[in-house]
Amino acid sequence: MTSIVPQSILDGLTDVPMPRLANERPPKEFVTASGHSLPVHRAEALVLGSGAAGLRAAVELMRRDVDVAIASQSAFGGTSACSGSDKQTLHTANTAGRGDDFRALADALGAGGAMDEDTAYVEAVGSARALSSLQFMGLPIPQDRLGGVLRYQTDHDEVGRATSCGPRTSRLMVQVLTREAIRLDVPIFNHTTGVRLLVAPGPEPRAIGALVMAPKKRSKDNPFGFAVFLAGTVVIATGGLGELYRDSVYPRHCFGSLGLALEAGIEAVNLTESQFGIGTPRDNFPWNLSGTYVQCMPYIFSRDARGNERNFLGDFYRTTQELASNIFRKGYQWPFHATRMLDFGSSLLDLAVYRETQAGRKVFMDFNRNPLPVPGDAEFSLDRLDDDVRSYLANGGALLETPLDRLRKMNPLSIELYKRYKYDITRDPLEFAILNQHMNGGLAVDTWGRTNLAGCYAVGEAAGTHGVTRPGGAALSAGQVFGTRCAEHIAASRKPRDAMKPEPVVEEAVARVLGALRTDSALETEAIRKEVQDRMSDHAGILSNAKDVKAAAEASHALNETIRQQGIAFDGANEALRALQWRQSAIASEAVLTALAYYLERGGGSRGARTVCAPNGDRTPEARSGPLDDVRFVSERDEDRAEQVHVRFNAGTFVCEARPIRRRDRDDKPFFERDWPAFLTGAIHDEAR
Repeated sequence: MTSIVPQSILDGLTDVPMPRLANERPPKEFVTASGHSLPVHRAEALVLGSGAAGLRAAVELMRRDVDVAIASQSAFGGTSACSGSDKQTLHTANTAGRGDDFRALADALGAGGAMDEDTAYVEAVGSARALSSLQFMGLPIPQDRLGGVLRYQTDHDEVGRATSCGPRTSRLMVQVLTREAIRLDVPIFNHTTGVRLLVAPGPEPRAIGALVMAPKKRSKDNPFGFAVFLAGTVVIATGGLGELYRDSVYPRHCFGSLGLALEAGIEAVNLTESQFGIGTPRDNFPWNLSGTYVQCMPYIFSRDARGNERNFLGDFYRTTQELASNIFRKGYQWPFHATRMLDFGSSLLDLAVYRETQAGRKVFMDFNRNPLPVPGDAEFSLDRLDDDVRSYLANGGALLETPLDRLRKMNPLSIELYKRYKYDITRDPLEFAILNQHMNGGLAVDTWGRTNLAGCYAVGEAAGTHGVTRPGGAALSAGQVFGTRCAEHIAASRKPRDAMKPEPVVEEAVARVLGALRTDSALETEAIRKEVQDRMSDHAGILSNAKDVKAAAEASHALNETIRQQGIAFDGANEALRALQWRQSAIASEAVLTALAYYLERGGGSRGARTVCAPNGDRTPEARSGPLDDVRFVSERDEDRAEQVHVRFNAGTFVCEARPIRRRDRDDKPFFERDWPAFLTGAIHDEAR
């Protein structure tokens, strides 16, 4: 069976070449700190990170005549350029024919609770502008004959507001945004990693730039490759905590900057909230297996060390129809959710996969075989599917004989993607597992992307703008919206800064960094990596309990105390940078576990990605064989949906505080003549934090 889409088109949407970066600006001055000679780069704004959100911020800043520079660990090596899912998605309000509007989209974005209502509305309103501007820059958003954007339904999305260019959507976004940044002459400093924020002291501390490391540029008088970026504002756009979990679908070496930001006094929020789901492990080609990978209903099985196969899902679901229909539903119910384990729902599949891997068996999906029957039940049949499943396949013209036929019909790009990484899913079963995929929390920001540290903003996955759940792919839109919002605010708020000598701040930053690096330390980077990742995967995954989380938080604090006292061993500039990044990851890990322990100690229950297991839990999932008492869990409390857990670093420990979400006055309606002057004078940017 051949695709109706020519191979050349499939190739173009799968192989996405990146433009050659513009030359970096040479430094015009140097500063000496701790005996090192550091080049100094000055700009009005510094963006840390070059993913889709960071590029958007930089492009929008330059369009507003704000001199901006980007510092990136790896220009095309982050999650935007390298990771994703079957259908990466952009969200916006749908056409009026679907009864949708911005308020409805805002309600959907915050439907899981713990999301600020004003932030949700900002994302909803800004989504249309983000989508259309990406189209203007050349992103090939699919359209119908009359110019309407083609849309589909995805996770936590009951209306169908999602659209996609295929599995490389975010990489295509990076491509068009990089081209625009080059066109606007934005300098991009590649292989340049922020290791400490520069903060000017005073009654109101203020970010004035960053100390970075560029090991490739090390020299005799600068053996670590340090450099200084001085800027009136800093935008943190370094993505999520990709290295926090052992079982992760992030590309390798995606560390984020949460630890760096926390050390600078920036508050974080919703660190308790993450997403987990099925995907291919990092040892192969890391990718989420949502959308049509499961909507084609492949045969899912496990294999033990001796090669014996198990139709293990047959132990969990009551009928073959129920089993197959829930495999399909993982397409738009991809993230694990505690309540979807109940009533034989789609997250019972996640639990079953998790148990198989915990038992030492590997799990696969085979696109050449239909699901095997539940013992004692009828064989798989396209005539025996739940109504919503059969209707979807019928509308897509995919009521075909095998999973591979159905996959080719619905999404041939999904096959091409794995071929690029030397894996032929038309021939071989595909190994997968339950993996960490996204941090819904991050740095606490207001509706302009401002953190509590003056002069510092956060956008993309670095910002904690999401609540407990979010429509799948909505993070892509959020990064575009807040990248634009922060640029607008920076441009409207800029003013001459008081003259100050940065040398003392730079000297302190370099001394602090060097103090963490000790060639004689017995503590090695690999030991920190293993301890952090094992602890997070084993105690802060989809199944957790209050006692284990508290012990894990205490152990993470002990690790950070050891790092502070002993430093980290290293050999050369590259290892020194890695040591600093794992030090930041250890700090971030303690923050996440401390926040989670605080939430559980206050009586918080299961929500989103985490199941809070307890012998006295009020909910018990069931399998075909009966109740799963070891997964009995505590339900979420209604009052917790109206709060967020904020975290800040204070004198070597983390302090948590529950605060009510920001509400939006739903009766407040804009009025043109009344509100236009506030826009013209810039008063809209003067709102209190």
